[in-house]
Amino acid sequence: MRIGMTIGGDVLARPSAPSEIVVEARRAEDEGFATAWSVHFTRAYDALTALAVPGTVTQRIELGVGVVPTYPRHPLALAQQAVTAQAFCGGRLTLGIGVSHRPVIEGMHGLRYASPAAHMREYLTVLGPLLRGEPAQFAGEHFRVDGGFAVPGAASVSVLVGALSPRMVHVAGELADGVITWLAGPRTLSALVVPTLSAAASGRVEPRIVAALPVAVTDEPDAARAVAEEAFGRYNSMENYRRLFDREGVTSVGDLAVVGTEADVEKQLRSYADIGVTDLWPAVFPVGTDEAASVRRTRELLSRL
Repeated sequence: MRIGMTIGGDVLARPSAPSEIVVEARRAEDEGFATAWSVHFTRAYDALTALAVPGTVTQRIELGVGVVPTYPRHPLALAQQAVTAQAFCGGRLTLGIGVSHRPVIEGMHGLRYASPAAHMREYLTVLGPLLRGEPAQFAGEHFRVDGGFAVPGAASVSVLVGALSPRMVHVAGELADGVITWLAGPRTLSALVVPTLSAAASGRVEPRIVAALPVAVTDEPDAARAVAEEAFGRYNSMENYRRLFDREGVTSVGDLAVVGTEADVEKQLRSYADIGVTDLWPAVFPVGTDEAASVRRTRELLSRL
């Protein structure tokens, strides 16, 4: 299982200064992480654009963004932006996209949050060829596209879908390179995501499953769960995540945090790998009064796995 690290901000959705992304990406590469993941910030800078900068000063590490909302961005425009960034990243960029949530799309952007899975199917039908450097011709219910573009020297861009529902996972399996999940626990991953994605992707390259989860190495697991509840509690009220919690058989975010001693956390993470998770995107959060030491302890374990 490949392990990445978040750059560009913290677990409370507080963005770093854009210039800090370079420092953080270099650090993640130096520590041996496979991927440097940048969260898409709804009310801050554009993370996809910002990733082009560390793309020019790193050599090995994959650079990923997740997840960019699709409703506000036409697939042709997003593809052009992503392929341009890829030209600076030397073929190491991975694009994560998702439908976001009704309050964001309707409340902030003033757009209709209609038929998310059908919208994503059409979006990927248009986006896929464009990310491979091919023109797109499509006429559907949500999009009508006839055209393309060329970015000299740019490699294809891999695309992952933020998926929580069975229909969205199936669409991702058919048309994308895998999924990114946030707060999906063992039950959801083993019973829904892995089998649905594998069936939909039958005959294609094995899809990636990027599981993003709160992680903290600590000697006080109960305190860590309480901290996770406070840090990520906003998801408890979101419709999409309430359905996920019901499926998982838990009542809140804290129940899904990966916490405990080094041995405890390693055991839990290996169980995710055994389920079929290919990548871990840990949301490292601090526990205790010495936050820097807490984060350092967690990063040190993750860098060794």
